[in-house]
Amino acid sequence: MVRLTMDLISRGTSGYTKKKRDEDIQHYLKRLTHLYLEGKFIDEIGDDLSSCRNLTVLYLYDNKLSHIPNLNQNFNLTHLYLQNNFISKMESLSGLPKLSKLYIGNNNITVIEGLDKLTCIQELHVENQKLPLGEKLLFDPRSLSALSRSLQVLNVTGNRLDSLQDLFSLTELMQFSVADNQLSDIKELAHFLTSNRHLWRLDLSGNPVCNKSKYRDRVIIMSPSLEVLDGKEITDTARQFLTSWQANKEAVKKRKESAVHSGGPESNGNWVLRAVLS
Repeated sequence: MVRLTMDLISRGTSGYTKKKRDEDIQHYLKRLTHLYLEGKFIDEIGDDLSSCRNLTVLYLYDNKLSHIPNLNQNFNLTHLYLQNNFISKMESLSGLPKLSKLYIGNNNITVIEGLDKLTCIQELHVENQKLPLGEKLLFDPRSLSALSRSLQVLNVTGNRLDSLQDLFSLTELMQFSVADNQLSDIKELAHFLTSNRHLWRLDLSGNPVCNKSKYRDRVIIMSPSLEVLDGKEITDTARQFLTSWQANKEAVKKRKESAVHSGGPESNGNWVLRAVLS
């Protein structure tokens, strides 16, 4: 067990920014922009980090933390890495107005919350939370409302999600990782993709929806902006073929509907043969 103190920071935990021989510790702490505290078995933050006023990037992953440290004085922080700890609640983040990237995967979080005052977050990584048996990751509507204006990258892999409905408000996503969940509704997926017109990378691998007939083809048609699906690039040739196939399918459907309404010969079932031969 390790208690983080200013003394520990001054003894070489700040990467390339080394303390000068005769430098006052307060002056040194003020100069820091990056803190590398990963993998040091830290279970408690003994001193707050208010002296590190210019801190922009904080690495605290792979430790033993049970809660997010008080960072309200570190208002210049833009990147926060907290993955692989024992954190169970998202708190103490409201004082970070410039935070743009939050990594908090592999913790014990059950609700995504406490982000309603953060309007600059572009990336949120909350994958593989250690959830109680039978529970899924939940989302606080206030946090989702705030994220809807800025979030571009979301990773919710491995959180037992069975629906995307709560995430419909996130319409600015460019990368979305939702692998290894329990999604099965192709119509719900279509609604989500229609709302996200900037999405270029999507990972749905490991979900039941992937077992649907022509799953990959259907997803590519649903989202014209996609470039990578489940780790595989979508080629221009594949998209052009599927687009043409879909157009032909729609044309056949319209001819069938027109024939049925007009009472022509296609209404008795011969429309299929005529469509194939045309």
